[in-house]
Order: sequence, then C-alpha cells, then structure tokens
Amino acid sequence: MSTALFHRTQPLHAADLMRVSEFEREHGTTLRAADAEAGATRLTALNPSLMQDLLRFQPEQGDGLDLLEVLAASLRHGRSLQLHLQMAYRVIPLAVWPEERAVRGPLPLAQLLALRLPDLRVLRVEPAPARDAASEADVAAAPPPRLEPLAPLLWELALRGSRATLLPEIAGVAAYRVAPGADLRQLDLAGSLGAAVARLRQQATPLREIAGWPGFDRERATRMLNGLYLLAALMVSRSHPRAIGRG
Repeated sequence: MSTALFHRTQPLHAADLMRVSEFEREHGTTLRAADAEAGATRLTALNPSLMQDLLRFQPEQGDGLDLLEVLAASLRHGRSLQLHLQMAYRVIPLAVWPEERAVRGPLPLAQLLALRLPDLRVLRVEPAPARDAASEADVAAAPPPRLEPLAPLLWELALRGSRATLLPEIAGVAAYRVAPGADLRQLDLAGSLGAAVARLRQQATPLREIAGWPGFDRERATRMLNGLYLLAALMVSRSHPRAIGRG
C-alpha cells in the first residue's frame, strides 16, 4: 500500500511530500549515517530528559526510531514535537501536541493510518513550532492541515506497528485494569478487543491470563496494553495478588 500511495499518478497529498534525497540535502545530513549520540535519528535541540528517554530506544541497526516509542516519550514528558517520518522514498512531517492530544500533518489521519505502520521510521525529532507561527500571508496562500485527534494514531500504532513487546513503564510483574471513567469512544473496539476491554474494566488481570482470552495471544495482549497505556486508560498494579500469583 505504501508504494501505491506515493505513485506519481495518485492525486493525493503525498505528491507534495519531500523525497528522502531532498530532505538529506536540505538538512545537510545522510539519514542513515549515525550521529555521535543519536543513532540514525537526528534529535535536534531537545529537552535533555526527553533526549535521554529517546536514546533508550536507539535501534541497533541504525534504521531510525520507532514512531510509537517517540510518541510515548512525547506524552511522558508533555513535549510537543515535530517529527519527520520515512515511508518508502518520501518524508512525512508530523507535528504532535500531547497536551491537546492532537496531531497535524500533510496527510489526513485516515490516509496515514492506511499505510504499513511497521514501516514508518522516525528520521528527525525536534521541538514543534508554535501553532500560530505561520504568517497571515502564509496561511492565506496555503492553509495548514487541520488538527486531528492523537488517540486513533496511538491505538493503531500499538495494535499494528513494529513494537510487539511491552513498553518499559508497564513491563514486569503486574496486573492491569482499565482505569475507571476511561473514555475510549474514539476507538474501534469491536469483537475480542471490545470484550477484553470490558473485562479489564471489571478486574485487574496479569498479562499471562489476558494472553489466553478468546482471540488473544501474548503479542495481541501486549499490543492492547501498550495502546491502553498510551491513552492514559491503564492502571498498573505491581502488588496485586493476581500479579504475583496469589489470586
């Protein structure tokens, strides 16, 4: 699907996306070349604590950071970020505002989610520009894309992205429960996912048990828990009797 999206004959927003080669020339760096401290991803002018958080996920193969991990760090630190993503031979800019739980980019969110999400890699991370930074003339000439909700992107990345292990913050011995009052109406919770979320609203459960529920295995359970965590909808108990095998 990603190749078709960027085909020259497609009348889509993707036609205006920068090629990777152009991006390299503009920023004076080869995206695959390792920075001294940041692997293959350019981490530019970031808050030091956010920088260290991102470096935990530095890939061994130099292929750029995983988008889910970068968004998780943005949420933890409450920092707005401007990301440059590579998909095939194009670069997709994406601005993220965690406080507003909003995202904005040149592709409509539905089109972004239709891509092969495991193939999206983060090539450059920098602070997001102020949302009102564009001049009136710029806005009149090319109105910026509208803000879209961050929740569906987080959820789909968790379910279909490249990460299939628990995020560090929720890994280890624990029992998991959906937080009371968590609003998940923006999500597609049909079938086994909906049934699992309903069960987790009632009772804290360890990963090993969730993995045995109908329609689940360990990876699917892990992905669901990552998604719920990123949506601030997950309670994690380290001392719950069921987490330590006593319930």
